Amino acid sequence: MPDGGGSLPVRRSSLRQQIADALRDEVLTGRLEAGRHFTVKEIAETYGVSATPVREALVDLTAQGLLEVEQHRGFQVRQLTADDFQSIVEARVFVVEAAFRMMDEQGMGDVPADALASVRRRAEAAARAAHAGVLDVLIGCDLRFWRELTAIGGNPHICEFLDRLRVQTWIYTVPHLRAVPDLAGVCWAGHVDLVDAVAARDTGAARQLTLDYHAHTRALVEKLDPAHP
Repeated sequence: MPDGGGSLPVRRSSLRQQIADALRDEVLTGRLEAGRHFTVKEIAETYGVSATPVREALVDLTAQGLLEVEQHRGFQVRQLTADDFQSIVEARVFVVEAAFRMMDEQGMGDVPADALASVRRRAEAAARAAHAGVLDVLIGCDLRFWRELTAIGGNPHICEFLDRLRVQTWIYTVPHLRAVPDLAGVCWAGHVDLVDAVAARDTGAARQLTLDYHAHTRALVEKLDPAHP
């Protein structure tokens, strides 16, 4: 359960999203572990808010595949299996491949310089965190990097779907990564190279780097999880 310590310092109109973001971070970092049961009342009391925005936030997180509804019991953090992980990565590969194929057919177009500059900053931060093995920082930077990168393609539905898949991938891998004494250089760190490929309108290189990322993720999980098929 998230640490207590008073109510959330947020406007009422933003409570739903603030609570959803806070709980999402707890799940992503593993502080709210898979299989954990809780009720709307528990979360409301923890954050010092009313039940309505909490319930709405939990419904949002359930729709994103992070939580599951338990009949008459409340909610549970979703427990992803090795098969779930394989399916998620396969879906991620399929959608990203389709996105880059569309770019090949339609052309990359003119990518705004400010958008590329922002993505590059995210890429550099993610790469630094990966090289240093700072997991909590890496998770946040990596997710923001991929959100901004896919947003360049101009399709918000693809961007949102891939973000959900990446979140679920992190949820599965984080517990295994936590068991590694030194994570320096363990996680994928090709973010800057991928930005360079996009900036150069080289969709072939961008697709290959993305495939390398997926392959690295699979290989890492297979190494860390003895039960992985």
